Amino acid sequence: MKSLTEQEIRDSFVNCSKGEAKRLALPRDLDRRPWDDLDFLGWRDPGAPDRSYLVAERHGGLIGITLRFPSSQRGFLHRSMCSLCLTTHRGGGVSLMTARKAGAAGRAGNSVGVYMCTDLACSLYVRGKKIPDSATRFEESLTPAEQIARTTRHLTAFLDKLYA
Repeated sequence: MKSLTEQEIRDSFVNCSKGEAKRLALPRDLDRRPWDDLDFLGWRDPGAPDRSYLVAERHGGLIGITLRFPSSQRGFLHRSMCSLCLTTHRGGGVSLMTARKAGAAGRAGNSVGVYMCTDLACSLYVRGKKIPDSATRFEESLTPAEQIARTTRHLTAFLDKLYA
């Protein structure tokens, strides 16, 4: 992913108002993000424990979305798998992230959801740059490039549902 500016990020949001996008908390470390290793920019809102944000490239442009997830997490022994990168985590490492749909459907209260890594570090897990809390990832027959492509396809499919 190419590095993004604060303005590019704020302008990309499709499922919140311009005022909400202007007020949302951006990561303070944009200049230190490993952009070459990211398929999307994802971060949690430090002031709202149930809110996260994701910005990705889609159809030659950027799409930013606000996500909500339950603030209470499952038990420590429970394992779950991310639908995007297929990384397994213990406890609250995977959450059902819901996003309000774009446009009139979103204003009517419709949303879509996906189970994904709560820390939004899917890109780093797939590349082996971050180790999940379960300390293992399933060994796959796919190459890392194929795993990255699969993760991107899964993300694109989720983002497409925002407009369906």
